[in-house]
Amino acid sequence: MPRPMNASPDPIDVAVGARMRMRRKTLGLTQTALAEALGITFQQVQKYERGANRVSASMLVRAAKRLECPVAFLVGEEPGGFPTDESLLTMLAFPGAIDLLTAYTSIEDSQSRAAVLNVARALNSGDSKKAA
Repeated sequence: MPRPMNASPDPIDVAVGARMRMRRKTLGLTQTALAEALGITFQQVQKYERGANRVSASMLVRAAKRLECPVAFLVGEEPGGFPTDESLLTMLAFPGAIDLLTAYTSIEDSQSRAAVLNVARALNSGDSKKAA
C-alpha cells in the first residue's frame, strides 16, 4: 500500500538511505557518480539517501555492488564498520551531518573541538527559544 503524500519517510527507508550515503561518502563518490553507475539521476540518489523514495530490491543489489558492500550492510543486518543505531543513522542522514562530523574529527586541538561543540549547542539553544 503506498504512503500518503504527506506522510514522513519510513524510518527503515531513512536508515537504508543513510547507510548508502555513508558508504558513498566513505568511497569518495559523488551522488552523480553513483547515479551514473546505477543508471538513474542524481536526484533519485538524493531521494534514496533521504528515505523519501524506497529502494527496490534490484536497485539495492546494484547499489551494494557499486558501493562495494553486502546488501546486508545496507539493510542493517551486517555491521560493516558503521554504527547501526537507527537514531544515529537518522541524524547522519541530515544534509551536511557527515561533512560536519568529518570536519570536527579532523580538528586536532581539543579546545578548538570543544569550541565548535559549544557553538553548535548554542545555536541549538537559540533555535529552541525561537520555536517557543
